[in-house]
Amino acid sequence: MRILLLVNGSASSVTARTRVLIQTALAEHHEVELAMTSRRGHASRLARGAAATGTDIVAVLGGDGTLNEAANGLAGTDCALAALPGGSTNVFARTIGLADEPLDATQQLVSAIEADSVESVGLGEVEGRYFLFHCGSGFDAAVVQQVERRSALKRYAGHPLFLWAGFDTWLRHYDRTKPRMAVRHEKGGVDDSYFTVVLNTDPYTYFGSRPLSLAPEATLESGLSVVALRTLSLGTMTGLLTDLFRGKPLEDNDLVHTAHDLTDLVLTGHYPFPHQLDGDYLGSTERLKFSWCPQVLRLVKPLPK
Repeated sequence: MRILLLVNGSASSVTARTRVLIQTALAEHHEVELAMTSRRGHASRLARGAAATGTDIVAVLGGDGTLNEAANGLAGTDCALAALPGGSTNVFARTIGLADEPLDATQQLVSAIEADSVESVGLGEVEGRYFLFHCGSGFDAAVVQQVERRSALKRYAGHPLFLWAGFDTWLRHYDRTKPRMAVRHEKGGVDDSYFTVVLNTDPYTYFGSRPLSLAPEATLESGLSVVALRTLSLGTMTGLLTDLFRGKPLEDNDLVHTAHDLTDLVLTGHYPFPHQLDGDYLGSTERLKFSWCPQVLRLVKPLPK
């Protein structure tokens, strides 16, 4: 196998020692080339180039943002994506069953490649860009924006930083007085969402070792799920967070709108709203059109335990 090991050296969990050990493990039975990302968008270009020159697998050691870029470079090609956890949360790698420790995940990857455990999976697509696990619009994107403003702290205080940013954003950096967007899809929708998440997989994220599940129905083999909060009141937010930590699934009601297995979806802002894709803040917009794209990405999946 020809493998490109694509590394984001700035990612939270990536060290020179880890990179060398992973490259050595992969090179025992495969032809391995190393490439380092240096700027936003670089991983997409490197992955696209690898696919065009006959590389079999692009293994990504980095955070979810780097993994998203590589997926966008590989979607629609015969070259497979392999995830290795190198960020602070590693949502997608853990969602598909990889260990959160990079060297342990590498052994899982080696076994998966040996067993030819590669599947074609579906991705969400929004305004010409694919996403692996979710796109958040409104409140959670404002939280991601606050975290990115303090990116130097992510390596040392990833989860506490997100928790602090969530409280700080709710108190000072997000307008909670009126809805931000309307949600429309083939099964209905709402006009008064303050915070909308469109999911391609579940869980939404992890807090430490605990998964926070918004839509268990969201899988790589099914259509998109949407969860829209119709209020950001303190009581509602406290109740929802309590339910999430207890593992109680969200239900469609007067406070939360949910729908699953969607092919198309549109968010229309009452005024500009922030959005993030796979944890990468992308700024404000007034409209987002989503589609589900089945079997568009070849993915190396760890073997069942």
